[in-house]
Amino acid sequence: MLKQTPSQTVGPYFAYAWTPELYGRRPLLSNVLTTTDTVGERIRVEGVVTDGEGAPIRDCVVEIWQADAQGRVQPGAAGFGRCGTTEEGLYRFDTVKPGATGDGEAPHIAVTVFARGMLAHAFTRVYFADEERANAEDPTLALVPEDRRSSLIASRADTPGGAVYRFDIRLQGDRETVFFDL
Repeated sequence: MLKQTPSQTVGPYFAYAWTPELYGRRPLLSNVLTTTDTVGERIRVEGVVTDGEGAPIRDCVVEIWQADAQGRVQPGAAGFGRCGTTEEGLYRFDTVKPGATGDGEAPHIAVTVFARGMLAHAFTRVYFADEERANAEDPTLALVPEDRRSSLIASRADTPGGAVYRFDIRLQGDRETVFFDL
């Protein structure tokens, strides 16, 4: 089997197809995963994607997938979203806090990061700081060295607009976010 060469990267992307809302067009997917009928605690997950030097990455795509507030995975449900980063490397998702899925895993959101120059997508998870007991029992989180687990934990701030979880993604270097192989 042929292996990838350094010239084979994930991008560049045709931005109108991936993040058309950044160009004044209707999005194919959204960073808003709720409707008026969505059950659960409304939350915002936001952060900055940075490179190994700590500089923001302005043309990154962040995708999330999650269970609903009851921990159910429902095909076709609005548990999937996409967001392009801004010039400052910012991304955000308006969603509901997912429930535990019943298989021993703590509430979490699966994250995929796409960026120029990467040979493959980066896969990680967002866990919630206010789920300490569930996090302590999560089998996937237990595989991560204890000194690196904090890179997967989003901190909570209660604001007048609701709960905001901060989850910065560092692609390499000191304080690199833990990424998983699939």
